[in-house]
Amino acid sequence: MKESNPATEPIGHNLVNLISNRCFAVFAFSVLIFTVIAITYQPPDPWLESAPAMTKLFTQRENATFKNDISILRTGEDFLPVDNATATPAVAPALPNPTTDVLMEKSEVFFTNSTPKLGCDDFERVNCSDPRALLAVKKFNLRVFKSIVFLEYQTPVNGSKPDECDVSWRFRNKKENSWRKYRDFRRFKFGFDENCSYKVVHASGWHSGINARRSRGRGGNATRGVGPARVAPPIRDEEINDTIPSLGSEMNFRKGRYLYYSRGGDYCKGMNHYMWSFLCGLGEAMYLNRTFVMDLSICLSATYNPTANKDEEGKDFRYYFDFEHLKEVASIVEEGEFLRDWRKWDRGHKRKVPVRKVVSYKTTPMQLKKDRNAILWRQFDAPEPENYWYRVCEGQAAKYIQRPWHALWKSKRLMNIVTEISGKMDWDFDAVHVVRGEKAQNKELWPHLDYDTSPDMLLQKLKGMIQPWRNLYVATNEPFYNYFDKLRSQYKVHLLDDYKELWGSTSEWYNETKLLNDGRAVEFDGYMRVAVDTEVLYRAKKRVETFYNLTKDCKDGINTC
Repeated sequence: MKESNPATEPIGHNLVNLISNRCFAVFAFSVLIFTVIAITYQPPDPWLESAPAMTKLFTQRENATFKNDISILRTGEDFLPVDNATATPAVAPALPNPTTDVLMEKSEVFFTNSTPKLGCDDFERVNCSDPRALLAVKKFNLRVFKSIVFLEYQTPVNGSKPDECDVSWRFRNKKENSWRKYRDFRRFKFGFDENCSYKVVHASGWHSGINARRSRGRGGNATRGVGPARVAPPIRDEEINDTIPSLGSEMNFRKGRYLYYSRGGDYCKGMNHYMWSFLCGLGEAMYLNRTFVMDLSICLSATYNPTANKDEEGKDFRYYFDFEHLKEVASIVEEGEFLRDWRKWDRGHKRKVPVRKVVSYKTTPMQLKKDRNAILWRQFDAPEPENYWYRVCEGQAAKYIQRPWHALWKSKRLMNIVTEISGKMDWDFDAVHVVRGEKAQNKELWPHLDYDTSPDMLLQKLKGMIQPWRNLYVATNEPFYNYFDKLRSQYKVHLLDDYKELWGSTSEWYNETKLLNDGRAVEFDGYMRVAVDTEVLYRAKKRVETFYNLTKDCKDGINTC
């Protein structure tokens, strides 16, 4: 038998073998690389993935601290999944709640077929309790207020004239993803279609249907009777429940497991720094399955108080954030309550509460995972920046601690002001964000900003972007109210200070925050102003930004675009 001679084998066969071997080697190497990535990859915080700018803000820091920044960081309700955002509570069966054109058409057919035909002359006045009157209001609202999700209506009541009804409903704005509900009540004037069905011929403005408003919740009744439509006095928001939870009995305290952070260098830093640190502590508590001991007292940085230029201590967390929501989604206890119960237990029992003091952030959450002490007490006594809370979540800990952004929402009281301002413009407005302040004076970093945001240039640029005589909301840190007067020649200009009554001494915000502050009046401070300004800006139909539309200067200075 002849042995095969490799030299005599076809060249094509050798080439195929060579290519096959190379391809297999590439495939094997790719599988190896993919396996390594899959094992070592730690997915980032999904809330931060929803806001790339947020990640950039907190990862690009110098010397483990933050630059002063008075921008508003988006909080948890801004990043809710769509399913949660659109979920609506059940509506009382007595009042249909159609939210689509299909349901509206079915309701209209039902009422048309089930109600005897009457001549238009048979109606001497509108019967506000007739379901067809409410149906007409719903159709009108869906057609006019397209940025609103209407959740539930109350039965209409008589207005001031025979052809008027006052109607109240609850709603949310489509640009706010939380489940929180707001309330409006308006006065509607009715007429009749050709088939003598009700139709709305006119709707008055925000909170004009004063006969449909609820009692004030403190013994005051709704204003009723005949009279011209007017804006009703403010109503207490009964849905806000930000009372401080109690631990209850001594045994409940002793059975608990707590994570307690002493005050560190984060105190009196910017609000973005505060949130980044606070959520680190709360995230560690969730990782350790412990109750987080929370200090409700906040020190507001001088950044938000340019006039006095000093830090302000003693601000309440509940002025800025939704404490009720936080209580619902996280295990927390207020620091004062916690320390009181701790001292009470130690005084009344020979066996003290077991405590472990953690003196360095370098002791990682993973090392504390199996600790059985009732209290883990992190102390931040080192010099800055070693005494920042968020240092706990750096390094390897970042793979285990997920900041619970979903737990931190903006204050409902501030959002009520945002809703009132938007509602007073009938949800139909455009907005321009005009950044000036110190940046406009810093020619080194922003050489063109002052000129590009001057009244003449603003008017010139806005003419090409916003239709004349639209409602135009100007969100700005420009301190001079009349600076934007030139815009009034083309637009209906609205500024935050046009709505001072919403936080003035007769407002519900003023009364409620005063109660939180032991009877002392609360200032509507710089951070609150920026928060409200920003949220109204987000609700505009068309938004014009400073560093994208008005100037070619970079947001963070020269060469940072």
